[in-house]
Amino acid sequence: MNNNYYISFVIPCYRSEKSIEQVVDEIFLRMEKYDNKFEVILVNDNSPDNVWRVINGICEKHKNVIAVNLAKNFGQHAALLAGYSKSRGDIVISLDDDGQAPLESLEDLINKIEEGYDVVYAYYKEVKQNLFRRMGSNVAKKMNEVMLGAPKDFKGSSFYVAKRFVIDEMLKYDNSYPYLLGLVLRTTRNIAWVETEHRSRLYGRSGYNFKSLLSLWVNGFTAFSVKPLELSTYIGFLMALIGFVYAIYVIIRKILVVDLAVGWSSVISIMLITSGMILMILGIIGEYIGRIYICINKSPQYVIKEIIDLRKEDKKD
Repeated sequence: MNNNYYISFVIPCYRSEKSIEQVVDEIFLRMEKYDNKFEVILVNDNSPDNVWRVINGICEKHKNVIAVNLAKNFGQHAALLAGYSKSRGDIVISLDDDGQAPLESLEDLINKIEEGYDVVYAYYKEVKQNLFRRMGSNVAKKMNEVMLGAPKDFKGSSFYVAKRFVIDEMLKYDNSYPYLLGLVLRTTRNIAWVETEHRSRLYGRSGYNFKSLLSLWVNGFTAFSVKPLELSTYIGFLMALIGFVYAIYVIIRKILVVDLAVGWSSVISIMLITSGMILMILGIIGEYIGRIYICINKSPQYVIKEIIDLRKEDKKD
């Protein structure tokens, strides 16, 4: 790994008071041979535990740790963007606060960057998460392929390395509801991945539940794709075609079987199906309109309440 780089580590923190110090200590241990040409940016996403107090202690211990305290919980992607905005590294490394990122593979990821790739993701052959999270990851992967046009062989994770120009381009997105993979894919397709081992969490369990995962998926395909609207058109056309074919079927049966009684159950079933589809499509359209309204009102991606930055101006030099 070329030690001429200045490297920024950006870590969003939520419910990680017991793990974040170990994560930072390992970063310093692995980077000690690079003459302090790095910084660690810790973003407290309004965590309900004492992680901000722990982060304050880390800043007192290490002068090249920058702490960013958000005014409320904005979500992982917004917290990362808040950290990116305070970074100044030639390359930026994103990772979680739970200790699952295999930092022993850090040089492998950076070596891939040196081969000419713009973004390099860690790829976990075996993901050490519960069944619910693994299912959620698989759904997200398929959604990224269909909605965002991600390569079918794309293998990504929350542990990745990006060049400075990619980060700067991502920061140009100033609307609400950021989705980082969408921002990466609209910037570059020069992406690689490195297979590595996924660690177990140091403490606790993932903060993602079904509601937060669903919100993340909806955010991904409404922020960077109009394919749900295209799908609504196809569904509407399909339902109209089914209705037309069924109407012909009813007329033919009535002609052939004169005493055939009209089936109320079939009529009600069709009404329920079509009404449900209409409401679903209206919901998708409403989601787009609502997000447009919020973006017009300049709802912020994040609000920084406090920053602790004790680094010197000549640190990078």
